[in-house]
Amino acid sequence: MSTTEKPPTRDGSKPLRAAGSEALRRLLKRPLASYYLVLGSAGLLLVLGLVMVFSASSVMSRLQFGHSYYFFARQLAWVIVALPAAWVASRMSTRTIRRFGLPMLVVAAMLLALTFVPGLGVTRGGNTNWLDFGGPFLIQPSEPAKLALIVWGAGMFALKGRLLQQWKHLMIPFVPVAGAVVALTIGQHDLGTALVLMAIVLTLLWVVGVPTWLFGLALGVVGVVGAYFVAASENRMSRVVSFLDPFADFAGTGYQAANSIYAFATGGWWGTGLGASRLKWGQLPEAHTDFIFSILGEELGLPGALMVLALFFTLGYAGIRIAMRTDDMFTRLAAAGITGWLVVQAIINLGSVLVVFPVIGVPLPLVSYGGASMVVAIVAVGILMALAKEEPGAREALAARKEARRERRRQRRELARSAGHRFIQRRNAG
Repeated sequence: MSTTEKPPTRDGSKPLRAAGSEALRRLLKRPLASYYLVLGSAGLLLVLGLVMVFSASSVMSRLQFGHSYYFFARQLAWVIVALPAAWVASRMSTRTIRRFGLPMLVVAAMLLALTFVPGLGVTRGGNTNWLDFGGPFLIQPSEPAKLALIVWGAGMFALKGRLLQQWKHLMIPFVPVAGAVVALTIGQHDLGTALVLMAIVLTLLWVVGVPTWLFGLALGVVGVVGAYFVAASENRMSRVVSFLDPFADFAGTGYQAANSIYAFATGGWWGTGLGASRLKWGQLPEAHTDFIFSILGEELGLPGALMVLALFFTLGYAGIRIAMRTDDMFTRLAAAGITGWLVVQAIINLGSVLVVFPVIGVPLPLVSYGGASMVVAIVAVGILMALAKEEPGAREALAARKEARRERRRQRRELARSAGHRFIQRRNAG
């Protein structure tokens, strides 16, 4: 450093932190920033989920099926099925996505209704929310119902246009149809999924701009319905009471929540190491599904837990950014609905695992083991990526990148052709 130069912090130049903030702002100003934020955060959650499903389920797989890869192989199979579907969804136009809304909702409602048919509906954990059509896989219709409700609701509101200035058009037919879907889910005794569906309904109503009094009324109805069904079930009521002090009934209703606390306590600040969980040896129920975050916290410690929180925060930020940066009603509502669904479900799951909320029983999106939940979540991410292309300048930036890749391939072909000609000339000259 010359004698005329001074340290950066003394001559008024930007400190390192300010320079980093400026670089981040420049990155976020790029047209495809939201697109890559969704892709990166969801992709990392998916990879981390596969790793943790293998770790959390390896012991149970070994004991029940003779090898450690049973649940991991099934999860990987679902991911392999879902990724091409998500890729197709990410390349669709918003007009095409909107056309799928009503057929998706009709099919989802029919599948929900079929769970009440004896012989088809399968009960697990007290919830009759599975369908068995034969074969190795069960279907959970409430998972595609979440995405179907979002796509249909966003398309229906976008179609109404200026009619939305009248409050009755804000409610009809969306609220009765959504109420029927929620009622079918409650009829399956799956209050956790019903709460997620209610959150989706409230998100769409808020974003579409219902009056404050009407939104407050809807929120109150959701609260009353939730409280009623909790009070009407002895099992749900015991969960609510036990989460206040899980150790008061450790061998009974508090068993799962108490062992979740033990998992985090066992891991400490830095974790026991990947694969070294103690609670997955049968002590923590649903270790690879609803309580996979407990095993993650035990094995990867606070850094691993904070990484999951940061990835969901990034995904939520990207989804809100997509919704706010577009003028298209469908894009705004669909992006907000998908983001609200994934983030609210993640909050419910993490709250249950951390014993901030009662144990409700919903999976952690993109991380927990599950067939229908994983496929639908990955496809929803693909749709969110398609919606990100509606941001200002995004399609032009994608077209420019495609043209640049095409030009690079052309140049490589020219270089290869020239090298081939030179080789033939040298061989002929020799």
